[in-house]
Amino acid sequence: MAFFVDVTVRGYELDTQGHLNQAVYLQYAEHARWELLRAAGLPQEKLLATGVGPVALEVTVKYARELRGGDKVRVTCEFLYGAGKTFRIAQQIIKEDGTVAAEVSGVGGMLDLSTRRLIADPGGHLASLAENPELLGA
Repeated sequence: MAFFVDVTVRGYELDTQGHLNQAVYLQYAEHARWELLRAAGLPQEKLLATGVGPVALEVTVKYARELRGGDKVRVTCEFLYGAGKTFRIAQQIIKEDGTVAAEVSGVGGMLDLSTRRLIADPGGHLASLAENPELLGA
């Protein structure tokens, strides 16, 4: 099962039509990614202290159902590794009734903050630093 966080849609996140603003879906996805890293034992300050940081290279959102103020949603997050310097990120925003409101997919990498280049084997690198590497799928 993918990692998840629960979020309640707040009134100030709504657009003029009364549903969740499109950009906020990305914020929910970002929140879940950072919470996954934190739960794995890799809070932002720890990653930055090692001289690397996660970067988003591509993000796609498929909107399926509207969300309204007060809706409770579950935001999933799963890192999927292959060969190379990048990895895929699969996420869903799911309503309480199980309906998928949006799917967020992306490509990420780990950036060496001194050379400004992606590092090799991002999954292995994250796993070597993590307290709970199993959460990272590495």
